[in-house]
Amino acid sequence: MADLTQISRFIALILRHKPEAGGIELDAHGWADTKKLIGGVRGRYPGADFNMEMLERIVREDDKQRFAFSEDRSRIRANQGHSVKVDVELETVVPPIMLFHGTGEKYVESIRQEGLKPRGRLYVHLSQDAQTAEAVGARHGRPVVLKVESGNMHRDGFIFYRSQNGVYLTDRVPAQYLQFPD
Repeated sequence: MADLTQISRFIALILRHKPEAGGIELDAHGWADTKKLIGGVRGRYPGADFNMEMLERIVREDDKQRFAFSEDRSRIRANQGHSVKVDVELETVVPPIMLFHGTGEKYVESIRQEGLKPRGRLYVHLSQDAQTAEAVGARHGRPVVLKVESGNMHRDGFIFYRSQNGVYLTDRVPAQYLQFPD
């Protein structure tokens, strides 16, 4: 039987990348009908007896705060990390002077040449602190933390957003705004 971690990963897949995997549709702003999502999860994990209480627990206890409910809990969406084209209604923000990006060591040379690109996502994800960036980088092998001169980028006209869970997002980071470790 599936545990809540497996179900949470499946929900992330549905709400960020493949809504069809759960038999649902996302609206233009990434919202899905909560009841339909629960039905999609039940279809994948019938023995889990998945319900609203379990979904609320996943949303509440997710350490990265990946998901958000609408005020009346009738809709749910991922806060960021989408590869499907949605507008999660992010407000533009003035970023801190410095942000961080965690990556795997194997990607550093490519990043030196091309800068940071969103790859399969809509935005490049940046962290407020080096520890979070290091944890992200560790998912890709030996972690490397890059410093991003976000204040200079903003002054030069780049737009930044901040997701509901505190992740900074931007379209790209050219290499000249990156500081690489020695």
